[in-house]
Amino acid sequence: MTAFEHFYQLFEPEHYQLFLDIDRAAKQISGKTTITGIAKQATIALHQKDLTIQSVQADGVAIDFHIDADQDAIRLTLPKAGKTTLVITYQTNLTDTMMGIYPSYYEVDGVKKQLIGTQFETNSARQAFPCVDEPEAKATFDLAIRFDEQEGETILANMPETKCVEGVHYFDTTVKMSTYLVAFGFGELQSKTTTTKSGVKVGVFGTYAHAAKELDFGLDIAKRSIEFYEDFFQTPYPLPHSWQLGLPDFSAGAMENWGLITYREAYLLLDPDNTSLTTKRVVATVIAHEVAHQWFGDLVTMKWWDDLWLNESFANMMEYVCIDAIEPEWHVWESFHTSDVPAALLRDATDGVQSVHVAVEDPAEVDALFDAAIVYAKGARMLVMVRALIGDEALRTGLKAYFAAHQYGNATGADLWSALATASGIDVGAVMHSWLEQPGYPVVKAAVVNGELVLSQEQFFIGDGKDQGRLWQIPLASNYASAPELMKEATLSLGDYATLRAEAGEAFRLNVGNNSHFIVQYDATLWQEILGEATTFDALSQLQLLQDLRLLANGRKVSFTELVALLPEFADSPSAIVNQALYVIAEEFQLFATPDSDEETQLKAYYRLVSTANYTRLGMTPKATDANDDQLTRPVVAKAALFGENAAAIADAHNLFTAYQEKLSQLPAAIRASVLANEVKQYGTEALFEKLLHAYRQSSDASFKQSLQLAITQANESVILDAVVAKFQDADTIKPQDLRGWFYSTLANPLGEQLAWDWIRNNWQWLLDTVGGDMSFTSYIQMIARVFRTPERLAEYKEFFEPKLHTPGLTREITMGINVIESRVALIAAEQTATNAAIATAVKRA
Repeated sequence: MTAFEHFYQLFEPEHYQLFLDIDRAAKQISGKTTITGIAKQATIALHQKDLTIQSVQADGVAIDFHIDADQDAIRLTLPKAGKTTLVITYQTNLTDTMMGIYPSYYEVDGVKKQLIGTQFETNSARQAFPCVDEPEAKATFDLAIRFDEQEGETILANMPETKCVEGVHYFDTTVKMSTYLVAFGFGELQSKTTTTKSGVKVGVFGTYAHAAKELDFGLDIAKRSIEFYEDFFQTPYPLPHSWQLGLPDFSAGAMENWGLITYREAYLLLDPDNTSLTTKRVVATVIAHEVAHQWFGDLVTMKWWDDLWLNESFANMMEYVCIDAIEPEWHVWESFHTSDVPAALLRDATDGVQSVHVAVEDPAEVDALFDAAIVYAKGARMLVMVRALIGDEALRTGLKAYFAAHQYGNATGADLWSALATASGIDVGAVMHSWLEQPGYPVVKAAVVNGELVLSQEQFFIGDGKDQGRLWQIPLASNYASAPELMKEATLSLGDYATLRAEAGEAFRLNVGNNSHFIVQYDATLWQEILGEATTFDALSQLQLLQDLRLLANGRKVSFTELVALLPEFADSPSAIVNQALYVIAEEFQLFATPDSDEETQLKAYYRLVSTANYTRLGMTPKATDANDDQLTRPVVAKAALFGENAAAIADAHNLFTAYQEKLSQLPAAIRASVLANEVKQYGTEALFEKLLHAYRQSSDASFKQSLQLAITQANESVILDAVVAKFQDADTIKPQDLRGWFYSTLANPLGEQLAWDWIRNNWQWLLDTVGGDMSFTSYIQMIARVFRTPERLAEYKEFFEPKLHTPGLTREITMGINVIESRVALIAAEQTATNAAIATAVKRA
């Protein structure tokens, strides 16, 4: 195996002068990079990838160079060590992989256009210019760009433009920063700008494919987020501007380039007149996440990629802290508990999962670190635990000291814990070590043993898992005073249960507030007491009970039959988060019902049983009087009612479709996907498919396009799904950035499963060539594992993916995928008969 080097140990850049001449028509880039820095020895290396190096000079003298493709390197021997100025001329190409410098494609009034943008994280700056492409190698940058400029075009970069001379645009010198944060973009752009209270210019930029009003929401959130963070971090935003740029083609969700944040359009631009509260929350938190990075990631950067969580986990927590502060009526922490938390708990329970902190060297492995459920969601939950332990005052004091000590430099996790420990007086590092350095999490068993209330911890697994005796320092957050703040032991007795119960006057519970990353299994005595009080619990506590039970059932520690009996008890809840948790469990019952079987007929009747009361209360159409919970509950309940073939829901959806059939984009956004899907399922024809596909091609509204994608892929005619799969490689219809959604929705449709599976096996190399550099590429492997549930599919999965086990970046994902499918196959074999019988009994009793 190749030993990977850190080039910063050989050469420390101080300043870059970057000149780029970009010809869009020819897809050619001519570049000249001047780097001033300190050579620690005469033999050094810089990163480059797919650059055609024409010449290299050191202090004005031409020197020889050698390309080392295995290491993405250009190797140089200098006349001497010490202060050196390198000048490198080269050529390269615009890519179509959404990495490096690349074009985004879009249409305005039927005319095809391009917008040039960049994506350099994690290690794609080397595709644009020679550099030391490592986070620790911070330097200042002067950027100059010439391009085949047309009238009315705009160019943006990290810093303000200072002049334009003979078609060359010059930008102000940046602050000291990492190469992966360099960014620019140009094309025909509209914009809206404002200024923060402290004088920072804030702007949102998008193509003319969008209405001007779609820029307003993002501008408002970006401005107020900067103002919030300046106050919360007690550290000024260090640049003169913060531009937000929506790119029509973008592999990730957004990217925190310093001063020029880039976004997939879906996460920046929205129609203020027809957008669901769910979408507003999502877009606002994405913006707040990227703005948080301007401090945590940009101002202070992880020293190496193994501390990626330092960037992402922190920004993931702060997005909720920020939006909750500036839009408190949205109750945005509910989204954390219904999205991030269950995603982290589910993935972290599979043996073989990565820990939050992972040692990594191979550039191909770095992108595999971007596991949303672990580095983002689990890591954020770790920090939520820390925040709950030390409080906001200590958190803010510690962060201010952390930024002051490491600004314009690099840091490790230990540096953060040290700052927070000093501020709080708590050994934060000792607590967090057990959570960040080892994978998985514990199930805490609470039981009455010989009259005593006893707690024990062990690692929780879904499927087979090797118990390695791991222990965690668990913030118990109990409602009983006898429970300590932290449980460090494998087993702990809290004392005589009868006495404790009498003193407390309520059922014993753990993890009150749902801030800690563990689940609880109560014995029969404790569980019956909890059930006796559960209807009086707040919504978050009810959500937690349902989430924990779902995981315990998947881990074969309780039977799914218990959940079948329990869900009707919560079915009339007005709480959105309770309903979201309830229907996540109900969807799991679909594992046990073969499509078009008697069992599925019973399951649909069960869905009607649990959804009818709330559907009758809310209906299909949003109302001006809806509370937040109503807005968020309606789409969940409507989807369930339609799956359950509720006659009123089917008629209501069809009537809405009929009323809006000439203006489908104006269907109320929250229930639009369900209305369109119902039409496809109940009244689907090839003519309808063509109508919806045409609307998809014509629209630039990302939310509407997603509704159409979800609807079209639920077709129950194979001829339509054949036509869908035939479009997977048609970039004029389905952009590569959007293919994941189309692929997964088709695969998840029982009628489309074989079609999608055949397609990806036959076109794996095309997929690798097209989006293989995308840090989310491995999600294709995850999605297949999420759907497959039979021994036959498991064998096919192994046959296709096991030969790829040693491909850098894929090993863990393939291994975990096999574990996930194996555990699901075993679960179905063990639970199917009893669960289906329980569903039939519940329906009969109703």
